[in-house]
This record gives sequence, C-alpha cells and structure tokens, in this order.
Amino acid sequence: MILLQVQQVSRRFGATVLFHDVTLDVSDHGRVALVGRNGAGKSTLIKMIAGETTPDDGQITRKRGLTVGYQAQNAGLNSTKTVWNEMLTVFAKLRAMEQKMHDLEGQMSDPQVIADADQLQQITKTYDQLQQDFSDQNGYGYQAEIRGVLHGFEFNEDYYDKPVSELSGGQRTQLALAKRLLEKPDLLILDEPTNHLDVETLTWLEGYLQSYPGALLVVSHDRYFLDHVATEVYDMSRGSLSHYQGNYSHFIDEKAQRLQQAWKEYDKQQTEISKLEDFVNRNIVRASTTKRAQARRKQLEKMDRLDRPEGDEKVARFSFRPHRQSGNVVLDVVNAAVGYDGHTLSSPINLDIKKHQAIAIVGPNGVGKSTLLKTILGKLPALKGQIIFGTGVDTGYYDQDQANLHDKKTVLHELWDDHPTTPEGDIRSILGSFLFTGSDVDKTVHSLSGGEKARLLLTKLALRHDNFLMLDEPTNHLDIDSREVLENALNDFDGTILFVSHDRYFINQIATQVIELSPNGTTRYLGNYDYYVSKKAEQDAYAAKEAAEAEAAHPTVTAPKQTQVDYQQQKDRQKAKRKLSRQVQALEDQLGDLEKEKTQIEETMSQPESFNDADKLADLQQQLDVVTTKLDQTEDDWTNKSLALEDFDDATD
Repeated sequence: MILLQVQQVSRRFGATVLFHDVTLDVSDHGRVALVGRNGAGKSTLIKMIAGETTPDDGQITRKRGLTVGYQAQNAGLNSTKTVWNEMLTVFAKLRAMEQKMHDLEGQMSDPQVIADADQLQQITKTYDQLQQDFSDQNGYGYQAEIRGVLHGFEFNEDYYDKPVSELSGGQRTQLALAKRLLEKPDLLILDEPTNHLDVETLTWLEGYLQSYPGALLVVSHDRYFLDHVATEVYDMSRGSLSHYQGNYSHFIDEKAQRLQQAWKEYDKQQTEISKLEDFVNRNIVRASTTKRAQARRKQLEKMDRLDRPEGDEKVARFSFRPHRQSGNVVLDVVNAAVGYDGHTLSSPINLDIKKHQAIAIVGPNGVGKSTLLKTILGKLPALKGQIIFGTGVDTGYYDQDQANLHDKKTVLHELWDDHPTTPEGDIRSILGSFLFTGSDVDKTVHSLSGGEKARLLLTKLALRHDNFLMLDEPTNHLDIDSREVLENALNDFDGTILFVSHDRYFINQIATQVIELSPNGTTRYLGNYDYYVSKKAEQDAYAAKEAAEAEAAHPTVTAPKQTQVDYQQQKDRQKAKRKLSRQVQALEDQLGDLEKEKTQIEETMSQPESFNDADKLADLQQQLDVVTTKLDQTEDDWTNKSLALEDFDDATD
C-alpha cells in the first residue's frame, strides 16, 4: 500500500531550478533513503513531504489519516519540562485513560454505587472495556518503553528530573529524536539522525529502526547506517531523482552499471549517427543516390537522440603528500590519563604507533577521544603518564570544532596568509581542486556552510605536507562524495594516521587497527571496524563461556592476583544476575496470581447474587482494593527489577 506519493514536483529559487519533475513513493513499512551531495535539495524536498513547505509545481498526496513525524537535523527539543515529563506528553491519551480507570475504580468502591446493581454493572462494563483498550495500547508498558528509548540515547535515571532546557544542544537534539520514536507516526522522516551519535548509540538506533512498525524516509551521509536500515534508495543528482532497489551498497553498484549501460547505448547511437551523416554527405548531390540520401536525412531528423551520459557532479581532487619520512616509531603513549581539572576521563592509555599505520579511536561520547588527541598535541596537559614522539615526525591536526579557521578572513586569504610566498594563481588553483572556484574564494569563512569549512580545513591540512595526520571527526559535515574523496586521499597517503570517527564505513575503509577507549583505558584490535565488532562479539562469547564453566567447576587453582580479582568480579556479577533474574521471575508469577485473584473477585462482584447483598459486596470491594494495591506495588517492583536486570546486562556486555 502506498502511504505517500511525490508526483512531478519542482522547486525554483528565482531563475535557478533546484530540482524538477521529481517522483518518489513511500509504501507501507517502506525503508527509503534519500541521498545526494550537499546542496542538491534533499532537505528542501523532505520539508515539502513533511508539509512544512509546498512545491512550486506538482503535488504530494497522502493516504487519508496518515500521521507524519519529521525530525530536522540538529533540531533540539525546547521545553521547560523535565526530561521524564516531556516524554510523558507523548502518552497523554493513555494517561487520560489511566486516570479515567482510577476514577471508575473510585466509583465502584462508592457504597451508593455498590447498592445500585444496575449502575455498578454499567460502570464495571465500562471499566472492563477501558482496561482492555488501555492494555491493547501498551498502557501497562509505556513507562518501560520510555525508559528503554531514553536508555538507548544514554539518558539514565540521573537525567529524568533534569529540565530539558539545562541540557546541551546535542542532548536536546537526541531527546527530540527520542520523542519522535516514541510517537510512532505512520511515516517517520529523519534528516541526518546519526549526527553526533557515538557508535554504541548508532548501533542501538539501527536496531530500533529495523523493527520500527511504520515507514521510514531517511536523509543521511552515514553509509554504514544506510546499509543497515534502507531497502530502497532515491538519488538526487543534477536536479532530478533516480530510484534504486536495495541498500546503499547495492545502489552504488547499480548506479555504476546504469552509467556503463548508458554509455554503451550512447556510443552505439553516435556510431549510427556518424554512418548516416557520412552517407548523406557523400550521396546527397549524386543523382543516382540522392533519394537514398534524403531518406537517411529524414531518418536522422526523426531520431530520438540520447543525451551524453553524465556521471556525478565535479568532485574535489586532492592528496596528502609528506615533505619527508618519519622514523619507524611515530608515537608512544605510556600509562597516560586524560581529562580536565584533575577529573580523569580515561586511564591507563597506552598507544604504540608505527610508521604507515592508520589507527581509529572509538568509544562512547564523553570518554575523552578528542581530549586524548588534544593531550597528545600538547593543547591539554596529561594528568599522568608519558607521551613520546619518534624522530622526524611532523604532525598535522584536523579539529572537528573548526577552531583553526578565522571567521573574518576570506577563503583565499585563509590559505594565502599561511603561505604568503606562494603565487596567488597557485593558491586559487589549489582551492579550485577543493571545489572553491570563481567568487567562492572571496567568501568570508563566517558565511561558509559546515561542509565548505570542512573542505577548507582539509585544504589547509594538505598544504602542510605533514607525515603524521591526527584527525578528529574528519567526515563531519562532508557529503558522501567528499567522504569518498577523503578516503582515497588517506589510503594513498604515504604517512601515518591517528583518527577519531563515528563513521563506521569510513573506519572500515581507512583503519588498519582500532583502539577502543573506555574509562578503563585502551584496548587494541588489529583490523578495521568490522573486525573490531566481530572480535568483540567473539570475546564476549568466550568470556561468557569461561564464566559459565568456572561457575560449574568451582576451580580451586591459585591464579595470579589480577586474574583472581577478575574472576571474583565475574563470579559476583553472575551471582547478582541470577539473584535478580529469580526475583523478576518470582514477581512475574506473583503478578499472574494477583491478576487471577482480581479477575475472580470482579467476576464474583458482577454476579446477580452479589448485587442484593450489600455487606457481601462491600466485603468483596475491600478485597478488591487490597488486591489492586498489591498488584500495583508488585507491578512497580517488577518494572524496577526488570530495568535493573536490563541495566545489569548492558553493563556486562
């Protein structure tokens, strides 16, 4: 079933056509990705689809009653409520039903109502139907659902009572997305939902969206994310929209095949045209062949000529070329600790970086990845430990905050001031290779988009000719084409790379090793991101197996001190988990018994012989109140312990 159709839609800005005659369908439970380079018009189109703007031409039709939720990129939640109360607003209808149920419970305990059998029966019937509707709409689980989504975005219970207005911009953006997910619209539209999410949260979001009950329309530059979420891709390029079935990787392959086929058909037609034109030119003036030549001329005039196939728009072309080679040892970090004002974020940190390695640093937000790079560079002091550079190491740094740029300078002078002896023509030529052409070089840095500033930073970095590149989130603000250009430049780089990134596709393409940073320091994995994920899963499975075997065997062999400590901690965690699991199971059994008891009392109260016995009815109502209180308390206990068990599992994963 088609939920939404975009039909021959166009958008113009004055005489400039952004896109024209575009068509897009979203089906029930569709997983649609909209891709294209920065400025192609993706966000403009989805704002039309979301109903925020209208097209200049064409129309957008929706299924009757379709609910649409739109989350714009970097659009934070504005609210004076606490985090928890803001999430509760999503379930206002359920909470009203809940209050109505409590009101009816109060009426059913009223002696006057109890004495009126007909009224009691009617109220009981209304209550039963309301309770069924409440249960069907997850009324007994919506608070657990809120906790689950908040936990996925790393908002633990410490945040529940905090006002939304006191959160950071990034946190308010994540909270806005969390609220959209809880609303569960029929069509969820997300514009760059992965911005500023760490790997753990990205993985959780992918899993959540894969099981999302409605349809998805996603704009993203995160290729790994698109591969795991999208099942069809619309490519916005050169003012038009092309449709592809499959995920992002399949789209890339099919797009290349389509272009190759278009060239074959174009070349074939050009060959035919050349033959026809040659025949006409040679025979049009000869009496014996002029009629045949005229026929060929008419054939040429009627021919539906194919346009010359056009690939992607112009892309930046650059490289990183070091002036000199470093020694084999590039950097050693020994038992270091990083943080601010004496507060340690991560320790102990150990790095052993050799020439020509490309090392990715991954870890959750706030663990100190950017802080580590700044500490290595000497921009921040190490709280302890040693940082030792090798011989002949020239370090270049890409700052995700773009603090190395000067807002008031023009693009030209941002580069030229760093290299005053380089002729202006050479500077302009270099900028042109990074897609700064014509009047672009006269723009002030302040007026540039995030993507343009990122390209300017890369330009400056390329001109330094360092042999050790330290990059902090270099793909932020870059579209997919620019990310691929950067990947190619780094893969061709004859030097050493240490980088922080949440772009898992980028890590896969560049990294020869992955360093996981946690509060407990560093762990090294000798491969790319996919290897890191598989190795982590293998280690977790092995640790679980060892723990189970150790638990069963009760080994008495004396182990080294640290091994004993680790084993005892593992044993204590397993013991606590089993205890908590038994408590949850016991509470589930108790809930079942109490629900049966409550149902039996309610059925007894609804029987005719109870209506005429006010004392018996009052006694039953008293029993019902006691059971209901126990049921509510037990349900709260079950919810708390279930969440504790989930948190326990998360902490031990």
